Amino acid sequence: MTRSVHLILGAHGAVGSDPARRLAARGDALVLLGRDGAKLAALAAETGALPVTGDATVAADVERAVQAALSAHGRLDGAVNCVGSVLLKPAHMTRDEEFLATLATNLHSSFWLVRAAAKAMEPSGGAIVLVSTAAAAIGLANHEAIAAAKAGVEGLARSAAASYAARRIRVNCVAPGLVRSALTARITGSESVLKASLAMHPLGRVGEPADVARALEFLLDPANDWITGQVLGVDGGLGMLKTRGNA
Repeated sequence: MTRSVHLILGAHGAVGSDPARRLAARGDALVLLGRDGAKLAALAAETGALPVTGDATVAADVERAVQAALSAHGRLDGAVNCVGSVLLKPAHMTRDEEFLATLATNLHSSFWLVRAAAKAMEPSGGAIVLVSTAAAAIGLANHEAIAAAKAGVEGLARSAAASYAARRIRVNCVAPGLVRSALTARITGSESVLKASLAMHPLGRVGEPADVARALEFLLDPANDWITGQVLGVDGGLGMLKTRGNA
């Protein structure tokens, strides 16, 4: 018996595929949106999900994925945006197109999801979870573009949480620190850079996709329906703690 129906944007990436597997394992129905059709099809076959090839930065593609969930299952209970990017440059070295792409990937995709999912969830409520970053809360050098985009994501989540609370639609964020993935391979693959990153995280390690997946699953779970408008740091203490190593 299907427990809930969830839509995952950026599903075939490291951060998106882990929650897809976790949710499928507990019997939830999934609709997966991603740009790589082959990777998406493989994950869909593994999880029994409905794949929708598309680009989360395109509003019409996000709307199409939401409509696919409604057509296939008659409802949408949860939606999560796992699309993201990494751009580590100071503002004066960031080209216009890089900044605009960072906004589109992180902020625009989140807005399109909130807009489309809120309409679909209006009859019975649901949960929307967005992904931010610890860099949105603290000043990290060379993070201007991504920090600006993700700070926008957090503001979007809080405002939407207020707008849709009366309709029993919860909106929350997960804010990771450095997570090991293809996007961060240039950081985690360099011994010296990784060592510096480890020193910044008080718990002494970088994150794994499963760390983020567990938080996403928690916020999607209807058992946690008294949580909304929150930013949950999943960052090894990076965003809130000062220790000798990261001072």
